[in-house]
Amino acid sequence: MSDVDVIILGCGPAGMAAALAAHEAGAKVALVERFDRVGGTGAISGGVIWVADNPRQRAAGMADSRAEALAYFHSLDHGDLVDETLEAFVDTGPEALGFLEDAGALKVALLDGYPDYYLDRPGAKPEGGRALDHDLFALGELGNWADRITAIEEPKPMMLRETPLGGGSGIVPPEELQRRMANNERGFGQAMVARLLKACLDRGIEPILEVETKRLLKDGERITGIEGTRMGEAFTLTARSGVIITTGGFEWDEDMRQTFLRGPMDAPASPPTARGDGLKLAMENGAKLGNMTQGWWAPTLVMPDTPWPNGDQRAAPVLIERTVPHSLMVNRAGKRFCNEAANYSALAGAFHQFDPQSYDYPNLPAWLVFDANYVERYPIGPRLPGQPVPEWVMRAETLDDLAEVIGLPGDALCRTVERFNRHAEAGHDPDFARGTSTYDHFYGDRSREGTAVTLGSVASAPFYAVEIRMGLLGTNGGPRTDGAARILGHDGEPIAGLYGAGNAIACPTGGIYAGAGGTLGPALTFGYIAGRTAARANA
Repeated sequence: MSDVDVIILGCGPAGMAAALAAHEAGAKVALVERFDRVGGTGAISGGVIWVADNPRQRAAGMADSRAEALAYFHSLDHGDLVDETLEAFVDTGPEALGFLEDAGALKVALLDGYPDYYLDRPGAKPEGGRALDHDLFALGELGNWADRITAIEEPKPMMLRETPLGGGSGIVPPEELQRRMANNERGFGQAMVARLLKACLDRGIEPILEVETKRLLKDGERITGIEGTRMGEAFTLTARSGVIITTGGFEWDEDMRQTFLRGPMDAPASPPTARGDGLKLAMENGAKLGNMTQGWWAPTLVMPDTPWPNGDQRAAPVLIERTVPHSLMVNRAGKRFCNEAANYSALAGAFHQFDPQSYDYPNLPAWLVFDANYVERYPIGPRLPGQPVPEWVMRAETLDDLAEVIGLPGDALCRTVERFNRHAEAGHDPDFARGTSTYDHFYGDRSREGTAVTLGSVASAPFYAVEIRMGLLGTNGGPRTDGAARILGHDGEPIAGLYGAGNAIACPTGGIYAGAGGTLGPALTFGYIAGRTAARANA
């Protein structure tokens, strides 16, 4: 293949944003993907984008500012923020979003009332406005590329804001749902990835699939291309301005996971494509690393009957299941250990709690325990109300019998549930304050009032339990960059011709998950910054 100006490794949201930004800045780009599908983790996500003071927010007359956003992040900082990259995200996020909307690569709307995650902190927005959802996209517009998106066989014909995950009812009139299915319209991350891909294809940027990059080419100290294989054949491509790494995280590489990540993590919710390829390339070229112990943490539910096509274990984040009434979580001692309705990223701290006396993690394994009222009203994983309960969900007629099935002390479980029920009926959780935060209510049952949105007794037989694992949506550590998305070397100086964005780099927001979309906001923004910077490198 002939030379280009910019090579982008990875065809997820960050990579496609980088390709579009570089192209619009006048560069000839090559968008290179290791696997035979595009979209990566973004394609299976909710697709929410978190950007402070964004164009949709402004259009709605919702007040926000740079100062408020920075105050919010700094109030959550535990030493992992770098001012230069954080400020680049906050300052450039609205511009990047506007660019992608103008380019036809995004079509977004406010998630009404979706609050930030840490509402007790300065600069937080309890009324929402920073989290954005996607309009539907008809896959027919992609032509032959329609079946090249990760997990596209699993249709999502609703916008997130129509579902309980986004604050909606989850009900779409049957005739409208039928129309969408007939037109192959998709929402969530599928809409985001499809629209980004369409914008790339419209500009002649066609992803080059199944390229395994073995090493980066150099001319002196400057990165000038890639060398590897494509479908078993030697493949080399050179770039006048450099290479942008957007290959995702490293959570599916067992060695890197064991080396870098804090605490237990054995059930990632991402597709098994995040294997640290870009991180390895950056390390081989002397990149300075940051944020390596962190991830976008989330309690997950393993679904043994629906593995990934390659046979790898598949898991999904547990959001609604642990927030709606008639459920609670217990540890191996049969005791509650957290506010079940807390935001998923912060909840990792409870799972990662280490007991020096037992030299173990007492809250793993954990179990979600629920009752017949729950089964009648609420989902569990892919199972919807009214559908049969999956075989991998444990069941018993009494709590004592359930405890025996899942290996917990029966007397402790019964005491825990009895105490929980007593407080749920009173509408107050003195142990973990479940139901006191606005965020606690967002994923609850909004047909109820007050704390009953999330608090409800677990009292109607039969009783059920499913194991909750420690997982993540992706890692967020990697090579450090400056505010222009240039990857830095050990000396703190940019490595000439090497750029990065997305989960492949040390996230500009450190380990802070600010709110829904806290992964994709920085990924798209730094993709935009990287593409623009690389395109101008030799201008």
